[in-house]
Formats: sequence, structure tokens, C-alpha cells
Amino acid sequence: MKRTHRGILVWAVTVTVFAATTGAWPTPSFGQQADDTAAVDPDATAALDQMGAYLRTLKALQVEVVTAEEVVLDNGLKVEFGGVTKMVARKPDRLRVSVSSDLRERQFFYDGKQLTLWAPRVQFYATVPAPPTIGELASALEDKYGMEFPLVDLFRWGTSSASIAAITAAVDIGPSTINDTTCEHYAFRQEGLDWQIWIQKGDYPLPRKLVLTTTTDEARPQFAATYTWNLAPSFNDAAFTFNPPADAHRIVLADVSLESGGSN
Repeated sequence: MKRTHRGILVWAVTVTVFAATTGAWPTPSFGQQADDTAAVDPDATAALDQMGAYLRTLKALQVEVVTAEEVVLDNGLKVEFGGVTKMVARKPDRLRVSVSSDLRERQFFYDGKQLTLWAPRVQFYATVPAPPTIGELASALEDKYGMEFPLVDLFRWGTSSASIAAITAAVDIGPSTINDTTCEHYAFRQEGLDWQIWIQKGDYPLPRKLVLTTTTDEARPQFAATYTWNLAPSFNDAAFTFNPPADAHRIVLADVSLESGGSN
């Protein structure tokens, strides 16, 4: 089957059975200047800025994300796979993420010094040195191992990595309710991607739902994510440490920067 969502990456590892997509949803990529600004509602883009600024203020968070991913098969049929991603984080240097779906199961543990990727279904894990902050971790994984960390967009909204310059259309659709939470519904367009976001109204402008539609494929597959937040999570440092089971097998992640002629 073919995957058409931007941002669906393949883990580069030395054991073929351990290679699988991360389960991270695509982050809208804003890299090019929009040609048509007339269709861009400034209130809609301002809402993105406000949401990003608020996310940057959070020192600790817990979020559960229910996902639905459409995949286009080789014969053109479109099928949907469900999943749940859970994350607990304490900035700047503690993070734990679990991804469970019809296609994969992965867990990630980051303690400010190292990152461990654990695949419980196949009993494989890999541990690599990691930089001292979550923000640096996401960039290092992309550069060195070709990985996109699950939910990485939550740490990039409101930063230079999430410029809104490539948006060619932005519309405030109006009020909406997601899981009994009052939200404002916005729709955006950029090259190759239409996307919608529901942002909680009031003093806590959290993303509550995200829908991405790939427009470069005639099947227009979608990826949807619905968020449930806890802004006062309870945890200790042990939550971010991986202790391998007795029957676990350690493997080595392939360094794609070396394969491409880059530096370590």
C-alpha cells in the first residue's frame, strides 16, 4: 500500500521487521511565501499564533490523541486505521510517548540524556545519546536518524519552525464543540495540503482536533487527530526511564546522516 500523507516517515533501523512508520501525524509545513494573501483571514492566522504562544508557556503536560489515518492501497482503495498516542512531558528535558494503532506499537523514553525507542510487539529496543532539551531532541532525531518524533508539532507551534508564510487560504469557520469543549473552527490551505484545526476558546487556546487532507493524491486521504488534555499531570522521573524486559533485544539505529555524507 502507498502512503500519501506528508510527514509519515519510516524509522531507519538495522532490523527490517523493526522498521515501521512512527505513528506521528504530519505537521503542517510552512516553508514558502504565500502568493495569494487576499484569501488569508488575519484573524485565523492570529489564532494559530495565539495557540502556539500558549503552548510555549506549558511547563508540564499530558495529552491523549485519538487518530484516524486513511491509507491508499495500490489498487486505489482507501482504508482507515485507528490509533491512540499518549504523551507526558516536563520541559525542558523529560518526555514519554506511547503509540498504539492497528499498524504499530511504539514507546519512547527521554530523560534529558538518552532516548530509548521500544517496540513491545517484537521485543526490540534501541537507545541513543540525546541532547539536553526536547526541542533539540526533535531536530537531532530528524537529522541523524531520519525520524519524526510523535506529537513533535506540539513543541513547534509558536516557534520559527511553524512559520505561517506558506498559507494561501485561511478561514474562520465559526464556533464548534469537540468532546463538550467549545472551540473555534478554522480551515487552511497550503501547497499539497488542506487542513482544519479546532482551537479551544477562552484562556486555554489548546488544539482540540486536527484534520489534514492530502491534495496531491486524487483520493485525497485524510489524517484526523482528537486531543484530550491534562495540564496538571502527576509523575516522577521513573516514568521517563526505560528498563528492558529480560527477553528484550537491543538493536542499533542506522545513522542516516553518515549514509548521506553528513556529520555525526
